[in-house]
Amino acid sequence: MKRIKAIAILAAAIAWPPLVLADEYEGAANLAQQLANPVAALISVPFQLNYNSDIGPADDGRQWVLNIQPVIPFSLNEDWNLISRTILPIVGQEDIFPGAGSQTGLGDTVQSLFFSPVAPTSGGWIWGAGPVFLLPTGTNQLLTTDKWGVGPTAVALRQQGPWTTGLLGNHIWSFAGDSDRRDVSTTFLQPFLSYTTPTAWTYTLQSESTYDWEGSDWQVPIRGVVSKVNRIGGQLVSLGGGVNYWLESPDSGPEGWGFRLTLTLLYPR
Repeated sequence: MKRIKAIAILAAAIAWPPLVLADEYEGAANLAQQLANPVAALISVPFQLNYNSDIGPADDGRQWVLNIQPVIPFSLNEDWNLISRTILPIVGQEDIFPGAGSQTGLGDTVQSLFFSPVAPTSGGWIWGAGPVFLLPTGTNQLLTTDKWGVGPTAVALRQQGPWTTGLLGNHIWSFAGDSDRRDVSTTFLQPFLSYTTPTAWTYTLQSESTYDWEGSDWQVPIRGVVSKVNRIGGQLVSLGGGVNYWLESPDSGPEGWGFRLTLTLLYPR
């Protein structure tokens, strides 16, 4: 009897870890898919570091941009959420045009608010829409538009199994600010496609394209990113990295290859 009991205890000890690991993977994969949804009811704080080069007419410029992007959902009632998405850039750049020198400081803040239904539509669509604001928080004349702006923003996506496909966009018009600076009228389009594995790896292909209606210029990067949800100590995080290539850019914009590194702090409800 003692031998049978010992064998049973040993078998349970061997079987138990995979069950726990499977539960952890399932929870992490769920979080990874929520991260792929821009209007998920998940508090997250992404730190996104981007590097681009070959900037300016002489292709001498380089730029680092650390975007701090807190995403905070608010429950309005049982049917609707309000999702706040902020982008605050910290910029370091040099030689973006001949004689420009180097600049370091804050860039302009973009604040988006999405009103989003709690439940997807009958066709499985998840969507959100609301206003977007441009705030002239830049600390240097070469890091700011010196304009206040406002416009509409919207996102629509579907999540089917491990796949997430969607499009986020906005348009910003300036309405106040320094009259000596050029007006702002820009359209931003972000199509995205991602695949999340059962072990919480996410592979994303996307673009973050901007059209400047004042200058009639496109900036079109194509970007691939790989990320993984992990637990570091007691903190859930997503770590990722990827590369981008500029398909289209004005003479003053970046060219060639760039890269992105991400660290996202996760706070599930």
